[in-house]
Amino acid sequence: MATDSGHNPLEQFAVSSAVEFGIGDLDLAITNSAIWMMAATALVIIFTTVFIGRRSMVPGRMQSLVEISYEFIANMLEDNVGDQGRPFFPFVFTLFMFILFCNMLGMLPYSFTVTSQIVVTFGLALVVFIGVTIVGFVKHGLGFFKFFLPQGVPGFLAPLVIPIEILSYLIRPVSLGLRLFANLTAGHTMLKVFAGFVAPLGALWILPGAVPMAAVIGLTLLEFAIAFLQAYVFAVLSCIYLHDAIHMH
Repeated sequence: MATDSGHNPLEQFAVSSAVEFGIGDLDLAITNSAIWMMAATALVIIFTTVFIGRRSMVPGRMQSLVEISYEFIANMLEDNVGDQGRPFFPFVFTLFMFILFCNMLGMLPYSFTVTSQIVVTFGLALVVFIGVTIVGFVKHGLGFFKFFLPQGVPGFLAPLVIPIEILSYLIRPVSLGLRLFANLTAGHTMLKVFAGFVAPLGALWILPGAVPMAAVIGLTLLEFAIAFLQAYVFAVLSCIYLHDAIHMH
């Protein structure tokens, strides 16, 4: 997180080997990024199975939270994809929960923000892009290519419109992954910078140190909101792309 030790605000994003392991020249070391991804995965499994496994007529707080999460994603799919989006609920739900838990774990002191790594966010975006493209071809066959020539476009504009539409489609995983990466990285960097002023200014006088401390508290609350919002944005954009693949408009 942004409040860990160190003077360089970008040190918190460094990937390091936690467990050295390899086979010959092949490096299979377990990194801090992998550990926190496994932690997020384990917490999602616990959250969605253990707390819902002991169902009761009068749900407790954790069971209610799980049910609200299920309903939240189900409504998101219904609003953006329609009834044909129901088969994709497990994927979208898993995607949203994984990103959300990775973002939230990154707010813990001395933790590692997995979603601040462009390789992770772009990898998730690429999975969505490839999956949605496969759905489009399975649903429409070669007719999916009509997606790149919107209805009503005059034929003489096709040579201009089609390349633009193809480029716009291919840029989706880049923008999707970059948005998540940039927001998490920028927020944590700013939090680290403001946190670095607290101790030096507080050593001089209480009031100067109180100003950056108030800023850190405010930024921390904002980062929690962004952690949820970015998971939501990633999931809802995935639903929109899925809608385009299924309905072709």
